[in-house]
Amino acid sequence: MTGPGPVGIVLVSHSAEVAESVAALARGLAAGGPLAPVAAAGGTADGRLGTDAERIMAAAREVDGGAGVALLADLGSSVLTVKALLVEDELPEQSRLVDAPFVEGAVAAVVAASAGAPLAAVEAAAAEAYSYRKH
Repeated sequence: MTGPGPVGIVLVSHSAEVAESVAALARGLAAGGPLAPVAAAGGTADGRLGTDAERIMAAAREVDGGAGVALLADLGSSVLTVKALLVEDELPEQSRLVDAPFVEGAVAAVVAASAGAPLAAVEAAAAEAYSYRKH
């Protein structure tokens, strides 16, 4: 019997295109071995800018392999929606909103999760992206 799969990553954005693009970037930069599951949950069901709780819940279920789900949100209502879903127990067990920059944090989270890191280490790797300097 095998244990749980890697930590799953959900990228929540107001824009479907942004969520998909950041997911593709993170997958590409983490390539080279098995990849952790990554799902984009962006925009509304009718294609507008916004946040959709149903999309977030579906994405979290899609990537949940039993090791936890790290959710990274871009801003404002996406953060509030994830927080509400956590409070209402609408996300898989061991789901966590990760306080990290969206792009850099997503890449760090996918790399860490793909390497088999547990949820706490995936969260720490993503949060550490706040200290990345660009000068």
